Amino acid sequence: MSLNRTMITTLDGLARRPRVDAALALSARALLSFIFIAAGYGKLAGYHDTMAWMESMSVPGGLLPLVILVELGGGLALLLGWQTRLAAAALAVFCVLSGVLFHAGQADDLQQILFMKNLAMAGGLLAVVRTGAGCPSVDKTMIS
Repeated sequence: MSLNRTMITTLDGLARRPRVDAALALSARALLSFIFIAAGYGKLAGYHDTMAWMESMSVPGGLLPLVILVELGGGLALLLGWQTRLAAAALAVFCVLSGVLFHAGQADDLQQILFMKNLAMAGGLLAVVRTGAGCPSVDKTMIS
């Protein structure tokens, strides 16, 4: 058996252990959610500046409450594992839309990196849509 095959087999076996699986599920949700929670909170703290910035990018400032709801509410739902598939799907769509609206097509290299970051986050969120919250989560508590 090659080293690569041994590593894959070992990782597969480790990930199937209930405690490791639970730690991975919670860690994945936490790592994915923190950026949204922080961004939503930041938009609350700098509400008028964020609204002005959105409008400078030709996005109606009146959408800011919805943006905050999606980021903060979706991020918290993802972290807690509540309505996880729905929250992850909404955040994935949000990532793609905000990436296209604010970062795509700009000559600045940083904006292209931010666009790719949004696409990568959407990919991770779609994996959560596929797998669900895992355990521990509110979703698993309510189903059990």
